[in-house]
Amino acid sequence: MPLDNTAVITTIMQWRQKLTAAAWLVTRDPHAADDIFQTVVLKAISSGSEFQAEAAVVSWSFITCRNASIDWLRRRKREAAILEADTVAQLHEEWAAAGLQQEDRRADALEECLSDVPEQARVLVRLRYADGLACGEVADRLGITLDAVYKRLSRLHLTLRQCVEGKLAVEGSS
Repeated sequence: MPLDNTAVITTIMQWRQKLTAAAWLVTRDPHAADDIFQTVVLKAISSGSEFQAEAAVVSWSFITCRNASIDWLRRRKREAAILEADTVAQLHEEWAAAGLQQEDRRADALEECLSDVPEQARVLVRLRYADGLACGEVADRLGITLDAVYKRLSRLHLTLRQCVEGKLAVEGSS
């Protein structure tokens, strides 16, 4: 005999802390974790699913929680993080006051190092980081395998890190 809605909700509520923690592990956002838990409860009530045992409810709840958390992350990645102009100005003032010239030197060194790498590597960097394409999209755009994109990016990261560190070391010793 299937569990009634009261038994389903009672079971989910008994697992609330663990379900919310599972959502938090994926999202790292306590508010999102609470929202996801509420979504799980609503889906349990409205889905029309019939659960034969409490264990089935718990299993279904964790799977639904995980899927909702992953969906939340996907939506979040598509959102542009845009700051208000006054916030940007305030941050700029604070960064300048904190003396973050090191970051400027690092950015300048990175720019120099990027100009030294082959054009194909700069295209890869532009597609992945400036255009914000996923590695799979970069692979499609360049007509190469996903594995090739990962390997090229890995080698490029290492090359650029060594180049930047070398330039900063030379600058720091003078």
